Amino acid sequence: MNSHKTTATSASCPIVPSQGMGLYIHVPFCQTRCPYCDFNTYQGIDRLMEPYAAALNSEIAAWGKVLSKPQVNTVFFGGGTPSYLPDGALGRILSAAQAAFAIKDNAEVTVEANPGDLSQEACRRLLEQGVNRLSIGVQSLDDGLLNLLGRRHSAAQAVQALQDAQQAGLKNINLDLMYGLPHQAMAQWRDTLHQMMELRPAHLSLYCLTLEEGTPLHAWVAQGKLPEPDPDLAADMYHYAEDVLERHGYQHYEISNWSLPGRQSQHNLTYWRNLPYLGVGPGAHSRLGSFRFWDMDSPLGYIAQVKKWAASNPPPLPELDHLALEAIPQIGGQEEISPEVSASETMFLGLRLLLEGLDLAAAQERTGLNLASRYKSEIAGLIDQRLLGQQGTVLRLTKPAYLVSNQVFTRFLA
Repeated sequence: MNSHKTTATSASCPIVPSQGMGLYIHVPFCQTRCPYCDFNTYQGIDRLMEPYAAALNSEIAAWGKVLSKPQVNTVFFGGGTPSYLPDGALGRILSAAQAAFAIKDNAEVTVEANPGDLSQEACRRLLEQGVNRLSIGVQSLDDGLLNLLGRRHSAAQAVQALQDAQQAGLKNINLDLMYGLPHQAMAQWRDTLHQMMELRPAHLSLYCLTLEEGTPLHAWVAQGKLPEPDPDLAADMYHYAEDVLERHGYQHYEISNWSLPGRQSQHNLTYWRNLPYLGVGPGAHSRLGSFRFWDMDSPLGYIAQVKKWAASNPPPLPELDHLALEAIPQIGGQEEISPEVSASETMFLGLRLLLEGLDLAAAQERTGLNLASRYKSEIAGLIDQRLLGQQGTVLRLTKPAYLVSNQVFTRFLA
């Protein structure tokens, strides 16, 4: 497959609007599992890769039929480690998506990758298969911190991976970095950021460490084997990143994301604008119509249940409701999104977009919800506290609110 592009016209579908949707594809396999990770990922089950890929392609084909081949604007392979799949697997999955959906011309197609899986040749193969954006899990350019995080690459390998990808012709590349780590000093963070500015990737995602319950890292901190993260130092690191990235021409367009002009993540903008998306693969989440639903976590169970659904030859759905979702065997759970929840999510997701802000008039036109009226007192209070600013119908977080944004978002929780 030389290109994922298609000029097909999507059929009318009451579930997916004519503007289309995002497609998320979950790959649950990892060579090693990082001690801070609480995603639905597994190591040591590589024997399931082939049956997983077959089930995934079946699920994609069935959804294409059920949704009457809707338009797909973006494709995102997340995980897990999509780059860990055997050579050619991603291309075959994209071919299945191309057959099932009307993939928009020049759609952003992102693959998450581990630096150790990338070479110039591997990146050229990704391009040939239809991938045009990479998201590389670098996390740090300090070998000691990479060891603490359980990463299977070195700082030198991370730099080489970016350079190989760029030389292979991939221009739209994101690098993930983490700050607020145990034993991480400001000097280490400064050094990582300055190296990044020399490498000049198109996009950077900077995430403060969250100690997720049930992960080894959480247990090590609870047992005193590692120090508690210092929130004041993490705040200083965030502010330092803001200053450095702004000086080097990066736009701070979302709380944790910076890009060169025109390189914002189009797939993630789907989430932040509260637009529809379909998730396929074990544990993948979807938001379609007035429902949120998710596939079961177990890869083995997922494979068996998708086979059952595909064998039933599901017909196109005129609408999405509880009964229709209950009839899809691999779905592990569902919830109906009430108008109150929809309003709440539209508010706090939209406010994450620092450059764009939330246009209350546009949101009302899209959702039918009068957010300005519904949240009149909350908006006024946050403006008085200088946590929100307003220009016409557009609301934006003020800069002092970036680090306390959760205090703003909780005002709008349904």
